[in-house]
Amino acid sequence: MKILLHYTAGPAWQRELALLERQGLHVDCCDESDDARFYSLLPDVEVIWHLLRPLAAADIAQAKKLRLIQKIGIGVNTIDLEAAKANSVGVCNMPGTNSRAVAEMALLLMLACLRRLPLLDRATREGRGWKLDSAMQDTYDELAGKTVGLLGFGAVGQMLAPILEAMGARVLYTDVAPNTQSPGGFRELVDLLRESDIISLHVPLTAATSSLMNKDRLSAMRPGSILINTARGGLVDQTALLESLRSGRLGAAGLDVFAAEPVPADEPLLRLDNVVVAPHLAWLTTGTLDRSLRVAVENCRRLRAGEPLLHQVA
Repeated sequence: MKILLHYTAGPAWQRELALLERQGLHVDCCDESDDARFYSLLPDVEVIWHLLRPLAAADIAQAKKLRLIQKIGIGVNTIDLEAAKANSVGVCNMPGTNSRAVAEMALLLMLACLRRLPLLDRATREGRGWKLDSAMQDTYDELAGKTVGLLGFGAVGQMLAPILEAMGARVLYTDVAPNTQSPGGFRELVDLLRESDIISLHVPLTAATSSLMNKDRLSAMRPGSILINTARGGLVDQTALLESLRSGRLGAAGLDVFAAEPVPADEPLLRLDNVVVAPHLAWLTTGTLDRSLRVAVENCRRLRAGEPLLHQVA
């Protein structure tokens, strides 16, 4: 079975992929920016292991032998699901495989924002670490005593909540309905924004959630509060976020995702001291890769055997 991994695998993962030849699975890796190689491989692949580079209808149409698009992760907003269906191509995702990694990154961004880590890192590297304005002392904060609002209470939110509580934070959440295991923490969105010192986003990007955090909702957050986004960049109106951060209305933001990716070097958010950033790698740990590979290989086995696929979404 010919498989296209649309990503550049690191050395350890490449060794794991090479061993799959014993199971009759031949995996070609293709960097997401290398369209020439991508289009040269497409006509013969039966399975695409997909990450971030969008798969459009035109791409799917060129893959005449394609039977399965396996998302490495959970969000399928980068796949043309209608085109996949029209071409009889199954689409599957992997709920839970990256939840721990994303939860840990959300926590990391919260702490980095509270402790002003980008500013301290740069000042230390420039020899100014002990020469900072004494007024900065008033800006270093702790997670303990803070109210953290989780916008979305799926696998990531449920994994993150007890960690935050163990560190002394109060956790609230909003979702389509109260969770039966934590009904007391549920709030409607407007109340969540008003009560929380930190808002962390954990919902998929859909037509209903696009620009969910717009100017009005950012304005509804507590003065000086923090926004964390490890979900999708399109959930946030970046222009409104920039204005809120520049004005001091929001205290900080921790962003792993952006409206345009890879994020352009001239993005104004990157020049702010109160913004902590990463390049959409919250999901990427060795643990995530191991768990993801197990699911991807199992679905290839099921595809070959004609068995129901795991986590099929289309």
